[in-house]
Amino acid sequence: MTEAPSPWLTYRRLIGFARPYRGLLVLAAVGMLLEAAAGAYFTFLMSPVIDDTFSEGDKGVGLLLPLSIVGLFVVRGIAGYIADTQMAKSGRSIARDLRVNVLDKYLRLPGLRFDAEPVPSMLIRLGSDSDQVSQAAIDALRVMVQQTLQVVGSLAVMLYYSWRVTVAIFLLGPPLAWVMDKVGRRYRSISHRIQESGGHLLQAAEQALSNQQEVKVYGAQRVELARYTELANTNLRLSMKVEATRSISSALVQLMGSIGLALLLFLAGREAVAGRLSAGDFVALMMAMMAIIPALKQLTNVQGMLQRGVASAERLFTVLDAPDEVDTGGRALVRARGEIEFRDVTARYPGQQQAALSDVAFVARPGTVTAIVGRSGSGKSTLIKLIPRFYDVESGQILLDGHPLQDYRLADLRRQIALVGQQVMLFDGTVAENVAYGELQDATDGKLDAAIEGANAMEFVARMPDGLRTSIGSKGGRLSGGQRQRLAIARAMLKDAPILILDEATAALDTESERLVQDALNRLMPDRTTLVIAHRLSTIEHADQVLVMDHGRIVERGTHSELLQQGGLYAHLHRMQFHEGP
Repeated sequence: MTEAPSPWLTYRRLIGFARPYRGLLVLAAVGMLLEAAAGAYFTFLMSPVIDDTFSEGDKGVGLLLPLSIVGLFVVRGIAGYIADTQMAKSGRSIARDLRVNVLDKYLRLPGLRFDAEPVPSMLIRLGSDSDQVSQAAIDALRVMVQQTLQVVGSLAVMLYYSWRVTVAIFLLGPPLAWVMDKVGRRYRSISHRIQESGGHLLQAAEQALSNQQEVKVYGAQRVELARYTELANTNLRLSMKVEATRSISSALVQLMGSIGLALLLFLAGREAVAGRLSAGDFVALMMAMMAIIPALKQLTNVQGMLQRGVASAERLFTVLDAPDEVDTGGRALVRARGEIEFRDVTARYPGQQQAALSDVAFVARPGTVTAIVGRSGSGKSTLIKLIPRFYDVESGQILLDGHPLQDYRLADLRRQIALVGQQVMLFDGTVAENVAYGELQDATDGKLDAAIEGANAMEFVARMPDGLRTSIGSKGGRLSGGQRQRLAIARAMLKDAPILILDEATAALDTESERLVQDALNRLMPDRTTLVIAHRLSTIEHADQVLVMDHGRIVERGTHSELLQQGGLYAHLHRMQFHEGP
């Protein structure tokens, strides 16, 4: 098992994402340096201010020192504004870059990744994880640099006025470092668990809300609420552990600060008695020490932000470091003839002992329709997912036009395939944007109209307020199931690919919608290699060959009439639909 990288290595890699913004960070660093210098100089001025004001026989402070103080705070305000805005821009830019990179990576990962990780978990990585990383990379860095400069400036003032007192107070350094190290380790441990808990929370909410109709019909509101409440309580407990750690560490830092302050008072008194410290020097020392205490407190609190960010970075880097889909083929493919051959193909999902497909062999030729039927779980969907290489085979070969699929570049292979599934993939955009999707977006208006017409979709598109430019809502929510299917068929028609895969495309439709969709499919299928996963056996009566699957194997093959005459599994499934169907 690979050992997890150290937090420092993770942070170094994270800081690498800031390289494009070095100019902004340099400008921010200059601003923070000026801000710290102005603050330190203000503390330094306290000695002459006190001594000139309260020294016996002095006439008091003139105009120069008050004006200097005003000028210092003007400089400090401008410098702070520059530092904050430039650091914020850098941090938000890094969060944006990470979101884009991680989404790009997800779209290049193999299909098995999407079986192993639920989409809500992916959304957590793209959302809060990216924000936490931004805080670790930039916001935490800003606090660390600003407060460290504040501490350094204050220490410089203290050293100037009394090196003896300052060196004595340095004895508090080792225990303070120990506290911050312990806090950092605990923050990092809990932060991992909080992020995982957040993913489970989002997943539970997404399931309950997406399936709200079933939840209400089956009276499962209490069940779903109880599930969500339990996860929320776990998240709350972890969050309280973080807050308790932060509070205890902050209290310890302040305790050490109070010890340092007491030590300062004791030693400064002795220095004053010895004539080595004036009243003004003592006030300057006191103010410098008082400035150090909150700075140290913030440096301790930033551990939480930093460790949460490092934990989130590790989660993001596991995605970015995951291997892409295997795409080593070098054979170019402009347009395939479309002959598909399975040669003794076996496929297995990770961690499963039983193969999803075993010794599957058949040929689907151009211009023919191959129907794939069988009980649920028989391997139908797995079989068709192997053709676009969403999954790869364990053994055997799948050939396209006589060459193994792995010989072709993935993008070229997938250009040969149009897919119409039972669950239609539509986006929150216009009709035109959903039909002319992806590489089809430059299609001419004439081709777009012809595809929509051929899919029997123009009859409802023409009635829309803005026609092709009408927005169809999230996931096509403003359309009926049949309308969504016809837009998917229009997309496939516009692609005009030599291979067509239909995955139970009419299973969930009413009779009228099914007739319109089937009519559109009949226009789409000619002169292509068509593979159909069929739920309603009446829709495949004219298929050139029917493959009957059971437990991952092809147990029967032939035409519709031949299989009925055999009296096997296909005939049994047909009789069940005939007696139980409408």
